[in-house]
Amino acid sequence: MSKKIKTFITSSRKGLVLCLAIAVLADLMARYIPVAGSIIGGPVFAIILGMIITMFIKDKSALAPGINFTSKKILQYAVVLLGFGLNLSTVLQTGAQSLPIIVSTIATSLIISFLLYKLMKMPPKISTLIGVGSSICGGSAIAATAPVIDADDEEIAQSISVIFLFNVIAAIIFPTLGGLLGLSDNGFALFAGTAINDTSSVTAAASSWDSIHNTGSAVLDSATIVKLTRTLAIIPITLVLAFVSSRKAKKAQTTGGTFSFKKIFPMFIVYFIAASVITTLCTAFLPESIQVYTNEIFSFLKQLSKFFIVMAMAAIGLNTNIVKLIKTGGKPILMGLCCWIGIAGVSLAMQHVLGIW
Repeated sequence: MSKKIKTFITSSRKGLVLCLAIAVLADLMARYIPVAGSIIGGPVFAIILGMIITMFIKDKSALAPGINFTSKKILQYAVVLLGFGLNLSTVLQTGAQSLPIIVSTIATSLIISFLLYKLMKMPPKISTLIGVGSSICGGSAIAATAPVIDADDEEIAQSISVIFLFNVIAAIIFPTLGGLLGLSDNGFALFAGTAINDTSSVTAAASSWDSIHNTGSAVLDSATIVKLTRTLAIIPITLVLAFVSSRKAKKAQTTGGTFSFKKIFPMFIVYFIAASVITTLCTAFLPESIQVYTNEIFSFLKQLSKFFIVMAMAAIGLNTNIVKLIKTGGKPILMGLCCWIGIAGVSLAMQHVLGIW
């Protein structure tokens, strides 16, 4: 074992073990707490636990290296592994009907967040995270975007908290709202998949609809496909943000310094795309007898990705000042509300225009 690795283990193990312990507890809570577990999800439990625990830690100096590694690097590893859950050809093929609605809702959220950022003079990184999280896929999009724009842990925690708030509200009221509006099963699947931010809340709302209307798992399956199609927007969004960040860094470079695009560009996004391509190629070209094994591997990597996100959220919670978060939460919540209402309204309007509703 090299000296560098030994030094890393020595300095980081306490923080890593704490983050791991919180992640395991949060994951168990998400699995075994009825109703709340399916709506809230492990990442939010982890953030809440981290924020509570950190209030009782007087000196975090011994824990800081491991916590910081988890909140940055393990978060990036989670995004890379997320790619193994995306079969690009299947998602694009089955989600084609939802593409006009997805594009419209994403554009709506990004425009609203940009306008409110200007009007309310909000911090640009929080505005970006809320806009991207609202428009694409909640926590996963925030996880992918945060390292690209170099957001700090409190900005990530605040954005996740805002997304979580409206996820819970949507998961609870959308099935009833969809029934009152007279949405068909297909219409509600499109509504849930495009107007709810996080996958866990999409599945919670769709499962509730299936239970209320006795449709088996038809709406759940359709809504999940729509949500996966929407998740693909992570790729162009993060690449654009990486390009913008690199341009700003280049302009800010002092005279006589050297600019390195490689240092600025988030290579983990390239690995995420590569993982998606590998999944797609294996599904398309490998014999079915071999795909049985590759699918098991991809399923394991996808689950590991989810756990890494929970672990990273635990670290972010540990680095978050809950008092400051509450005091500064008004504007981000208003932005999240406006994005959420805009997305829901555009989703329904596009269904009406396309003749689906």
